[in-house]
Amino acid sequence: MRITAFANRNIKELIRDPLSYVFCLGFPVVMLLLMSVINKSIPAQANMTVFRIDNLCAGITVFGLTFLMLFAALLSSKDRTSSFLTRLYASPMTAFDFIAGYYLPMLLLALIQCVITFGVSLIIAAVEGVSLSIGGILLAIVTLIPSMILFIGFGLLFGCKFSDKAAPGLCSAVISAAAILGGIWMDVDAIGGAIEKICCILPFYHSVTAARLAVAGNIGECGKDLLIVCAYMIVVAALSVIAFRQNMTKDK
Repeated sequence: MRITAFANRNIKELIRDPLSYVFCLGFPVVMLLLMSVINKSIPAQANMTVFRIDNLCAGITVFGLTFLMLFAALLSSKDRTSSFLTRLYASPMTAFDFIAGYYLPMLLLALIQCVITFGVSLIIAAVEGVSLSIGGILLAIVTLIPSMILFIGFGLLFGCKFSDKAAPGLCSAVISAAAILGGIWMDVDAIGGAIEKICCILPFYHSVTAARLAVAGNIGECGKDLLIVCAYMIVVAALSVIAFRQNMTKDK
């Protein structure tokens, strides 16, 4: 009941914020349409498939999920710097209750975002004559759940440790890193070298790769990528809970 009540409050905060519609729901769709137009202008001789809709849809979906981190950071940091959380710290709520109350509405928003992004991708694929299966898309959404938890965890961690002015800047840095090193806009395997090694160390590339494999129906090949993303997810989620407990101890 405590988690549900707090989650309902956070859902209302997200609904009141028009930026959640623009960045989390609208922006990925705009990027899909824009990149699809760019893909048409690329000559076939270039043999560049990264912007083709069956590859692009997974990358754009992961890119859209990174904005959840920004909203989680803003919401938690504003709550922390105001007297709202200070009053709630006097309640029987635990650090896990608070974290779960933030996670649930963000996960709901993430699922809605994935459905919209992949839904538009199906329409684009039908127009362009590219094969894109609904089964593969459903598998991709499942494989993206650890990524959803990871990005939300980053946001809550930044929101717990930094102010509502500093946290968005850190989120922007992570969003940029995910876009550049996640293989969303470029073929990391073709580039190779130090860039590929850095990409393989971080979770963003593995998140995009797992989603692309799932869209293609090759779910059996994404085990290693999912394992790496899940490892990061566990660490970041645990750090966010620890940071929240420290704040509760300090402010009580």
